[in-house]
Amino acid sequence: MTSLYVHPRLGEVTLSQTVRARRISISVRATGAVRLSFPCGVPQKRALDFLEQKAEWIGAARERLARKRASLPPQLLPEERKARIEELRRAAKADLPGRIGRLSEATGLKCEKLSIRASRTKWGSCSGCNHISLSLFLMTLPEHLRDYVIVHELCHTVHHDHSPRFHALVDRLVGGREKALNRELRAFTIR
Repeated sequence: MTSLYVHPRLGEVTLSQTVRARRISISVRATGAVRLSFPCGVPQKRALDFLEQKAEWIGAARERLARKRASLPPQLLPEERKARIEELRRAAKADLPGRIGRLSEATGLKCEKLSIRASRTKWGSCSGCNHISLSLFLMTLPEHLRDYVIVHELCHTVHHDHSPRFHALVDRLVGGREKALNRELRAFTIR
């Protein structure tokens, strides 16, 4: 069930009470839109109390996202965007299969299938069947961050979650630099 709530300081907040939610969580979109998700068993008042506790964090997140948006280059025209995506797709098809092959061999972790998509929401993902999907926008990252994203997804072939065991495996395979690499990756946006 989704509804709109108007917070006195934050403005409009989308409330989403779903069976899929396991806990109360807040997401702030790049546009500054706020979504409060919570499980069906949680009363709305409790979720709104959580929202109130996180109001300062939401404000800071909105400011950070606004600064990031301001630093982005101007939008490309549709035909320029299409040409750029095709250029990235060609580069990704030439680079990513060999890169995942080398990293798979080096780590001993195998994926069943690789697909390259124009995903703008994630750098990569791994399905329960160990099919890895990589965003062609990985080609906008430095090579060491491309490798980090691929190692991250390869580790999902062992642990299909973000548990401590998963993070320990990633950290071991990137020489103890998982947190630093993740922090560096967060400075980049898919565009």
